[in-house]
Amino acid sequence: MQDPDANPFNVLPPVVIALAVVIFGLEVMFQAATAGFLGGQGGVGWRLAAISDYGVLNDVIDWMLANNSYPPEHLVRFVTYPLIHAGMIHAVFVVVFILAIGKMVAEVFSPLAFVAVFLVSAIAGALGFTLLLDSPYPLIGGYPAVYGLIGAFTFLLWADLAAHGANRFRAFALIAALLAIQILFGVIDGDFGNVVANLCGFVAGFLMSFVVSPGGWQRALAKLRRR
Repeated sequence: MQDPDANPFNVLPPVVIALAVVIFGLEVMFQAATAGFLGGQGGVGWRLAAISDYGVLNDVIDWMLANNSYPPEHLVRFVTYPLIHAGMIHAVFVVVFILAIGKMVAEVFSPLAFVAVFLVSAIAGALGFTLLLDSPYPLIGGYPAVYGLIGAFTFLLWADLAAHGANRFRAFALIAALLAIQILFGVIDGDFGNVVANLCGFVAGFLMSFVVSPGGWQRALAKLRRR
């Protein structure tokens, strides 16, 4: 029987907590700056400055490709943009997904593999966003990386269903529902940049799981059965 007084955060892998704290902490900082509690009058522009300096901007990527020049201060955008969000609601939803989906993935994957899936999925999402589209909007927020974690979670479900001889396509029900919602909002907003970035992140997370999961899908399945 579980202790009702136990700290609920004890059940979360440390790497999941750390990632959630970083994202939420940055958002709290931006909120405090906007309210004038940090940075004085200049604090109001911190979020916009962060988006300009650390978000993925199509014009910047086009410049790098056209000049065959890849300065570190621009390459870093591919791994920093998931930490910057448009507002509190945006950040909170990302954090909720990380705590929920990330917990299930991190219980099977090593901390290093978990971080690798998150970052590589973010990079894949940014590449898809910039190479497949010509969006005038910056790419920010952790959704492409979160969709990578959903891809890893889908891999775990896929492996489990395959081992039990069940229909493996059932593992893709979650991503199908989420993408349907994203496409609906894309039609309403007239912008499909997030759909492309998130889908690229999902594919990257799913495929990476064949490499970074402990011993491939067979050992991942064995760990799931021991839970």
